[in-house]
Amino acid sequence: MGLDNVAVQWPRTGRFYDPVAPAEFVDFADLAEKLPLHAGPAATLADHVAKTGTVRVTGYTELVDLLFGLNGVLFATDAAAEDEDPVISPDDCAWIAGGLERFVVGHAEYGDEITFETVSSVLRKALEGSRLAEQQLRWLQSRLDALRDDAGNAPQWSYSISELDVLAKFYRRCANRGFAVYADF
Repeated sequence: MGLDNVAVQWPRTGRFYDPVAPAEFVDFADLAEKLPLHAGPAATLADHVAKTGTVRVTGYTELVDLLFGLNGVLFATDAAAEDEDPVISPDDCAWIAGGLERFVVGHAEYGDEITFETVSSVLRKALEGSRLAEQQLRWLQSRLDALRDDAGNAPQWSYSISELDVLAKFYRRCANRGFAVYADF
């Protein structure tokens, strides 16, 4: 299985969250058609969102956690206490969308392919010149080192800018329309 992020109505009524009708995302199919031929994963993602109002995020969790400096961002772990549902609120959807959008813009100078090395470069550049740059760069290096395997090899990430842009658009749509996102395992 894996982790899906499902657009749901906010706030919850009754015991369960009502899924958002896929019609709210139907224009993602147009987005999928406009993507270049080499952007297969991005087109597939956009098409899936258009049909289901859902994003399969299992493959993005490690990257998103690194970008945000937290663990379990797409799992909604802050809300996963026993008395709460694993839901990302519309405000948190806006936060996720904003972070992904800034990353996409920051990555532009490195080309279309997103790899572990390019992510490292974008994050380093974003931290340089900040108020606590040295401390934050050490923290970033420890996070990057933790992602390497026992032999010191980096994760074999291969995403496209278009793919992350579609992901950002999903969370932006949820935020703009007041939808939450339910983390479905």
